[in-house]
Amino acid sequence: MATSSLDPFFLLIFLTLSLTISPSFTSSKSLSSPSPLSSPSPKPAPTSTPSILDPKQLKALQSLNIPTGKNPCSSLHNSTITCDNSTPFRHIVSLTLSNCTDDVALSLTAMKALYTLNNIQFVNCPVTPIRLPSQLALNLKTFTCVNSLKKLSGVWLSKLHNVTELTVSNVKVVATGPYVILNNMIHLNTFMITNANLSGYLPKHWHSNISYIDLSGNKLRGRIPTSMTELENLEYLNLSGNMLNGTIPVSFGDLSSLKNVSLASNSLSGSIPDSIAAISELVHLDLGSNELNGTIPKFISNMKRLKYLNLEKNNFRGVLPFNASFVKKLIVLKVGENSNLCYNHSTLSSKVKLGIARCDKHGLPMAPPASKEISSDDSDDSDDYSDDESVHKEHSHGPSKVVLGISIALSSIVFLIIFLILLAKCCK
Repeated sequence: MATSSLDPFFLLIFLTLSLTISPSFTSSKSLSSPSPLSSPSPKPAPTSTPSILDPKQLKALQSLNIPTGKNPCSSLHNSTITCDNSTPFRHIVSLTLSNCTDDVALSLTAMKALYTLNNIQFVNCPVTPIRLPSQLALNLKTFTCVNSLKKLSGVWLSKLHNVTELTVSNVKVVATGPYVILNNMIHLNTFMITNANLSGYLPKHWHSNISYIDLSGNKLRGRIPTSMTELENLEYLNLSGNMLNGTIPVSFGDLSSLKNVSLASNSLSGSIPDSIAAISELVHLDLGSNELNGTIPKFISNMKRLKYLNLEKNNFRGVLPFNASFVKKLIVLKVGENSNLCYNHSTLSSKVKLGIARCDKHGLPMAPPASKEISSDDSDDSDDYSDDESVHKEHSHGPSKVVLGISIALSSIVFLIIFLILLAKCCK
């Protein structure tokens, strides 16, 4: 009976404890196993700080007096520095040093820290060059030096074994010839050394993948080697402003990919090779200021893409083989200062200023008139009259003068008779 009386008491305690414990239990359960209808709460994205520049490279930039800011890789408009995305530190892959001040100086320590560079450019930065660390020299793919580094040697440049683009301009380069520089650059695609006082001869061996050669404004001498015409990928060739001599190779037309060629301002002789007709993509042909001779080939007028043609200041002779439609499509045509070259006035109008004389009936340049007004060329085909017509004009003026003289004489006689009659009447 005592046990039975205690049951309600225990029941009350149990219910009280259940009400106290169940909310926490239910809440815990709802967090651990959500119902199928409820969507899980999104997990917060892990916060991560962006990689910053390698401290050693940051210090190297500061030693070169390059403005870095808090993180030189973070600026989207930074054209001076380009970084990779490596972690935990980013590294510089491209660097431009331009318009350097007098307090900028290269150091071996800084260059060693910048070993990750594959592109470096010096623009208007006339600092003293130093020996590049081997790891940096071998890593470079592009090297540009414009009006910078005071003076370079061929040996210094030859250490850049893996470059694909080499650009040096307005910097003195001391070398016995381009071969010293080119020899080990087996990946080279663009080779540009201009206005660099570079002497020697053109190399007889060239790497086949090269497509751009500019050696203008130097002191290169000798002949253009035939081996150069084997560069099937060559699109741009500028050898102007040197001291090259001899003839243009007969196989020059084998450069079938050429679009732009300038051999101007040398001492080249001989004729224009017929093989050039095979260069169908040629847009720019400059052979001016040489000693080329013979007649100008007619095939040039069949080159459909040609827009710029300079043949001035040579020794070409004969009749210019171009018609009006070909001349009209050109942007630039220069054929002046070829004393034995002339144009056919029935094919080309005298209004086209070519700088050469008109041909006579024998295909020879006509001597200019002794004292003809300069403006005569501007008249409407005034010089297209034949010499016979000009003579006829001179004769046509003769009778007019005679008639005028007779009229004056008769008038004088009539006047004299009238005067005498009047005088006789007065005397009576």
